[in-house]
This record gives sequence, C-alpha cells and structure tokens, in this order.
Amino acid sequence: MSIIKEFDTIAAISTANAIGAIGIVRLSGEAAIKIADSFYRGATPLVSVESHRIVYGHLYDGDGELVDEVMVSVLRAPKTFTREDVVEINCHGGMVTCNRVLRLLLNGGARLAEPGEFTKRAFLNGRIDLSQSEAIMDLIHAKTEKSAQLALNQLDGRLSKLIGSLRRVILDIIAQVEVNIDYPEYEDVSEMTHLEFMDKAKSVSSRIDKLIKSAAYSKLYRDGITTAIIGRPNVGKSTLLNKLLDEEKAIVTEIAGTTRDTIEEFLNINGIPLRLIDTAGIRETDDVVEKIGVERSQAALAKAQLVLLVLNYNEELTSMDRELLELSKDKKRIIILNKSDLEHKLDVADLPDEFIEMSLKNDATNVEIEEAIEVMFNDGHIQLDEDSLVTNTRHVALLEEARASLNEAISGIENGMPIDLVQIDFTDVWNKLGEITGDSMPDELITELFTQFCLGK
Repeated sequence: MSIIKEFDTIAAISTANAIGAIGIVRLSGEAAIKIADSFYRGATPLVSVESHRIVYGHLYDGDGELVDEVMVSVLRAPKTFTREDVVEINCHGGMVTCNRVLRLLLNGGARLAEPGEFTKRAFLNGRIDLSQSEAIMDLIHAKTEKSAQLALNQLDGRLSKLIGSLRRVILDIIAQVEVNIDYPEYEDVSEMTHLEFMDKAKSVSSRIDKLIKSAAYSKLYRDGITTAIIGRPNVGKSTLLNKLLDEEKAIVTEIAGTTRDTIEEFLNINGIPLRLIDTAGIRETDDVVEKIGVERSQAALAKAQLVLLVLNYNEELTSMDRELLELSKDKKRIIILNKSDLEHKLDVADLPDEFIEMSLKNDATNVEIEEAIEVMFNDGHIQLDEDSLVTNTRHVALLEEARASLNEAISGIENGMPIDLVQIDFTDVWNKLGEITGDSMPDELITELFTQFCLGK
C-alpha cells in the first residue's frame, strides 16, 4: 500500500485526561515539524534536528509568553507509526498545560485529530493492517498480562500472517480454476478435479475451525470470565464481593434486599480475569424496584460462565436455594456455605457438589475461593489456549461467515456442482478473510471502526 501524502497535519493529546508528571501532545503530517518549530525555542531549530532525536527547549505563544518547558521528539517519515512526519511534545502533566500546548499547535495550522486517526493513518499508509489496528485498542483495554500478550501477538502480525497464508491457498485454487476455464487447450496445466477441490476446501475449513475455537478462549482473557455471585437475600453475596475485591464496594446491611441492582467489577486472580457480578437476592417480592433487580439477577445467572452460589450454613435449604441449585447445575459452579461460625443447620448431604465452608464476616482471607477458581481454571474446566490468536468479535463473525461459505462449497462439490460455480463460494471466503486484515474492507466500515478508538491514538 503506497504512502498517502495528501493528509493534513493533525494534533491531539495522547496521554490520559488526568493529573500526571508528564503529558504528551502528538502531531502527525507533512507540516508537523514546521508547526511545532514555530513555537519552539532551543539550541537547535526543530527543522534542523535529525530524525529520532529528542531535544530540550521551551514553547512560547504568539505574544512571546512562555507556555511550558518541554522535551520534543522529532520523527521523520517514513520510519514513524503513521509513516508521516511526527512530533511528540513532552510537557508537564495536567490538562491545563496539555491543552495550552494543543491550542498553540491548532492555532499554528494543525487540525484536531479525530478519535483513532493516528492509527487510521498508520493503516491507510500501509504501516499496519486492520487486525493490527484493532489489536492496539485491545492492548489499551487489556486488564491482565495474558490479555495484553494476546493483543501483542496480534499486533506483531501473527494473525495477519495466518490469514494471509489462508488467502494465498484459496487464491491459488481460484487461479487454477480460472486457468482451466479460460485456457482449456493448454494440456500442461493440471485440471482442478472435484476430489482435489474437496481436499483443499476441507483443509482450509479445518484451519478456520481451529481459529474460531481459539476465539472462545481468547475472549475470556480479553473480557474476563463472567462470574455471577448468586443466592437468596442476606446470605452474604455483597460481603463476598467486597472480600474478593478487598474493598467496600457494595453496601452491606442486615436488611434483606439491600442490593437492588447488579454491581459489576473486574478482578484478577493470579492472571485469571474475572468479571464479577454481584446480584440482587433472588426471591419472590412485590417490591417493584426489587423485582427488577431480581429479574436482572436471573439474567446474569443465565449468561454467567462461572457461578459463585452462596448459601446460608445457619439455615436449612429453602425451596429457593434448591431452585438456584437447579438453575446453576449446568454451569461451572463453586458453592460457598457462609456463616460457618454459627450453628450448622444445612444438611450438606443435600448438596450435589463439593463446597467451601467459611464465615465471610469473620475470615481474614478468601484463599480457599481463589484456589478453587484456579483449580477450575487451570485444570481445564475453563480452558484457555496458549496459541489463541483471535480476540475480536468482528473477526469471529467474519470467520464464521467464511466457514459457512466453505460449507456451501463442500456441499456443492458433494452434489456434483460444476467447479466454476463452486469457485463463487471460494471467492466469498477469500473476501471475508480479507475483511479481517482490511484488504477487502469497504471504506465506510473502516471509518466506523476507527471512530471507536480513543482521541490521540
């Protein structure tokens, strides 16, 4: 892909909107160095600074007033992220100073960058493909080391190389069919038979199946295991949430029905990502607000990949307890018998699974729960593949569409359909895979994707 030179120069604050020691304001475009230099005073003008050098100086506005003391990085095309001239101004942190520097650059002729526009330019200028662009956003939002590593693998181009390999195989098949159709008189060109076509179609289908399978595991690392804390009112669900998070996140009282809505928090247990959902106590109620909370709790239970079912050790199993045991029986589940410091009235013989006894109010740690989650996770009850490559929902959807087209091609071969008609489905597979990397992606969809990026990236 050729470098695009007609872009104007853009600028944005690249660091978080928060107090910090250093803030970075970034410029990219043909006039980036010239615009920054017009406000810079240092030992050497920026236009004379060699590429990939950082220099010390000061920024002054048009009236000669000092704006800030800065360190400026000068990066000349094409060896930059956007393959354009890039300037990164390291100023003092805090939004006041960063915004003053940004206004200075905008007054000097730069345009405020749109969300994701730096990455979009990197894509359009051939620096990275679309899957690598999306990996950048995944890396920014990574919540664990493993999810960050998966994003880095994709950013490194591993998925791109695999998709490219698949597309080359498909393209070779399409090309051979085209040659057979257009030049039947050439005897030295081997004819693509139904049997050969079937073998190649099944081989590609197998590789796509493996990618789709890996996506389920990768999604857990990226988004976390959806973990619902369920139980009747006042059994200790919110106390469990607070204990796992090691902070008072949920309100805890002796009044049943205190939690009226679901509360979501993210937790990292030794590299295992959990998206914890503290639910309202499930029971029959006439309270309109509590009833909505109960309905949301039931929805959370239905979607949960892991259930922490909290029961009261100080009470016999109720009909609602039994109903929750039945509703969660097909889920990965850990049963917690809370209030073990009180008299044990619950008959453990009625429980279908192993359980953990504890007093959430008095116990100092929750090591047993964390160990149970680790055992369930690492023993393969919830399995993650080390070689998982697909982490993006869009990619999964395109892979599934490609597999559907492959199945159509295989079905056509089995039914004796002419090769040139089967080739239509194969061409669709080639296009769907190309949408993952952006090689066959409509412009409007590309624009929509990059609007999801943060400003300055």
